[in-house]
Amino acid sequence: MTYIVSYQKFIDSQRSVEITLPTDSETHQRIGDELATVDGVTYVSLPDDTVLPPQPSEINVSPVTLTTAQKAAISAVSPLVRVINDQVRDSIASKYSITDELRLLRTQPSPDFIAYNTYVESCRAEGRSKKAALGL
Repeated sequence: MTYIVSYQKFIDSQRSVEITLPTDSETHQRIGDELATVDGVTYVSLPDDTVLPPQPSEINVSPVTLTTAQKAAISAVSPLVRVINDQVRDSIASKYSITDELRLLRTQPSPDFIAYNTYVESCRAEGRSKKAALGL
């Protein structure tokens, strides 16, 4: 699973300082995902076993348990959530055009509608699973 940390980015006229994330020893890619910044607080999702390296003196990182309201606020502005939502829409659109969806909605209940709805719900479930993996 994941855990969430929060911090405030340090920005002045000379520089901007952000959280220092660990990197994978093989790929050298950063571990963790910045979810969003809400009201000046930046939220980052990290795998459970992740240990953060020492942080710059300007940064104070704190673990946080998100409330329902915080999850909604982060989800509303998060680029990662937007990508997941787009993937869900693209998955549905790859199988059903808008015209097909409207036709199926008008023909419910029917076997074709049930198949469509089952597919849509599976796409949505996959999206919810990806968001849950981020801690949202």
